[in-house]
Amino acid sequence: MNGLPPERSSGVLLHPTSLPAAAAGESPLEPAKRFIDLLADSGFGWWQVLPLGPVDAHGSPYSLRSAHAGDPGLFDTPSFQRGLDEFLGRNRHWLVPYATYKVLRRMHRNRPWWIWPPAHRDRDPDALQQVQALPLYREVLGEQLGFDAAWQAIRDHGVSRGVRILGDLPFYVDHDSVDAWWSPELFRLGPDGSAIEVAGVPPDYFNHEGQRWGNPLYDWDALRDRDFDWWVARLSTQLHRFDALRLDHFRGLVQHWVVAADAESARDGCWRDTPGEAMLYRVQTALGGLPLVAEDLGNITTEVHALRERFGLPGMLVLQFAFDGSPDNPYLPEHHSENSVVYTGTHDNDTTLGWYRSLDDHTRSLVDARFGGGSGNAVRAVIEAAFDSPARLAMIPMQDLLELGSEARMNVPGTVGNNWQWRFDWSQVTSDRVDWWRRIVDRSGRS
Repeated sequence: MNGLPPERSSGVLLHPTSLPAAAAGESPLEPAKRFIDLLADSGFGWWQVLPLGPVDAHGSPYSLRSAHAGDPGLFDTPSFQRGLDEFLGRNRHWLVPYATYKVLRRMHRNRPWWIWPPAHRDRDPDALQQVQALPLYREVLGEQLGFDAAWQAIRDHGVSRGVRILGDLPFYVDHDSVDAWWSPELFRLGPDGSAIEVAGVPPDYFNHEGQRWGNPLYDWDALRDRDFDWWVARLSTQLHRFDALRLDHFRGLVQHWVVAADAESARDGCWRDTPGEAMLYRVQTALGGLPLVAEDLGNITTEVHALRERFGLPGMLVLQFAFDGSPDNPYLPEHHSENSVVYTGTHDNDTTLGWYRSLDDHTRSLVDARFGGGSGNAVRAVIEAAFDSPARLAMIPMQDLLELGSEARMNVPGTVGNNWQWRFDWSQVTSDRVDWWRRIVDRSGRS
């Protein structure tokens, strides 16, 4: 299957770190299971999460140490040992490198891998065997087994309640990741591991210098020479955990922005073609389908839309982006297509209430005229517009369902402080609010 199931449905965007903490004496998995019950009882069919991998020091789920590993801290799971050999046998291709990498990071006080001693930086077999003989190595293996068991228990509960889970796949990996350390030949890196070229996006209306993300670029020729086995393995791991995946920066599968590693900004970069079509065909053949949602927001070319449509993948629509005054704005509801996922906002947007309050008078009047809004019901009006959209799936951030302001914003792009920290409280989920959710789900034919 490519894309999403054909029926109209709805879901809630909430990262597990935004769940309430487990109560005293309660299983660490109980908040996630209770949230799934809330979704099912309200008629929602999907739970969308952000990436679940081990994060950087700033806590960003989009700056991951591994394309495969999970973050055992998400559910406070201890290291498991029972069944470890069988788990290792199924996941050796990524689990051995990750456990080795994590032990070495601790040994080297979390310094990046390219400044480790050469024997460790360059993966000398004898040196790695010594690391893999340490007790900490097996403990890290057990942490991943613990994460896998916890997540599968949550996934199984979702299945029992009819709630699917939509995961999230960052396009790039971190430079300081096990993937770049273990397979440097697949990235644009020098012999010492330093980056030659890095990722970003070009200047636009909002940022005159562009964005220099700093992730190492893939060596797409090397990936193609290996028949894209790295991508096949990566998606296989993630689709073992999720019913479908949102593929971030889908635009990068047509062309990627290339920035010299020593450049201070992305302004002087250039576009380079990506063999994304060949990669998607290879993954589709290997996995029997592409249950993906393409993140195709922003200034997207006709070639990007053509690639998405060629594989039948739904794109994304964000209602907060609909009000530039142009009648041709693709995010206006009358321009929505069925093969799409519509959002009020994403994890990078302000909450809809915060967004509405920050609008200038003219733009606010456009919103009010469109949705019959006003400060008293603007959030509900925008949510109902998402549910009434022709888009097959309507996905609403939990903050919007709770009608919260900017204090509940998840992330401000381009900043590293005070992000990824918001949590809701069960007391905010009142019976009248849940009744409203259920009514709009039923009325829109999305239950």
